[in-house]
Amino acid sequence: MGKPRGQGSGAYDGEAFRTAYDEVLAKWPADREAVTVPTPFGETYAHVCGPRDAPPLLLLPGGGGATSASWFVQAADLARIRRVHAVDLIGAAGRTEARGARTVDDLRDWLDAVMAGLGIGPAAPVDLGGHSYGGWIALHYALRAPGRVRRLFLLDPTQCFAGFETAYLLRALPMLLRPTPRRVRAFLDWESGGAVMDPDWLRLQEAAAGFPAGRPVTGPRPAPEALRALRTRVLLFVAANSRTHDPYEVTARAGEWLPYVETAVLPDVSHHQLPVAAPSGAVRRLSSFLGV
Repeated sequence: MGKPRGQGSGAYDGEAFRTAYDEVLAKWPADREAVTVPTPFGETYAHVCGPRDAPPLLLLPGGGGATSASWFVQAADLARIRRVHAVDLIGAAGRTEARGARTVDDLRDWLDAVMAGLGIGPAAPVDLGGHSYGGWIALHYALRAPGRVRRLFLLDPTQCFAGFETAYLLRALPMLLRPTPRRVRAFLDWESGGAVMDPDWLRLQEAAAGFPAGRPVTGPRPAPEALRALRTRVLLFVAANSRTHDPYEVTARAGEWLPYVETAVLPDVSHHQLPVAAPSGAVRRLSSFLGV
């Protein structure tokens, strides 16, 4: 696969990251394929599984060290009804290049190119889902290309309906200023309340500390009037124990602004435990939502 590309902290250990990434990938279904597709912003790396003739589902992970490999818990179930495509984000840890993306419109163009490279034609409706920062990207894409998105799935998305909690930003600051595996682990322990996490996934988060990624594209939350105009059906899951934002503020605003939204608060799980620790009932509900 080669070394990840970009500029970043000299503390980053590329070999440790690649080893941890592959250990999480080993948890994916046996029919998983690794695909690299060209885009105007560099090559994008994806994992693909499920029947080739099934409707397409595109999954976007959170930012930071999440990577597309983190969808391994849901991949097998979703691949029963969809052709699953999980991609590494530009501007985040993983095996995707990041070159020149600066705006939300650039992200739209990137996803258009990714889908074309994956064989999802412009006339084919796609189901789109994202966690955290990936949810922010997915929602902005749906607003800019509503005709392309059949169903939209958001898993505790950040900066979509509410801002970050101050305590969360203060806790994250040392990890962002000087990322080390120990600081990543301490932050995740705090945000999850010390919950037990998948050890392979946790090693991947730690190994991603200081990953030499490009600067991620950021921007404001979508305007309420734009959300009110969205005609795409949306399924929103919010983590009850999230310290990232107020989960009940998120669900209340989404219910007020989105005309076709279903919301659910996932008990006993925090923001950064997702999607690995999503309850099995959530996967069943998502499969039902996509099957409609």
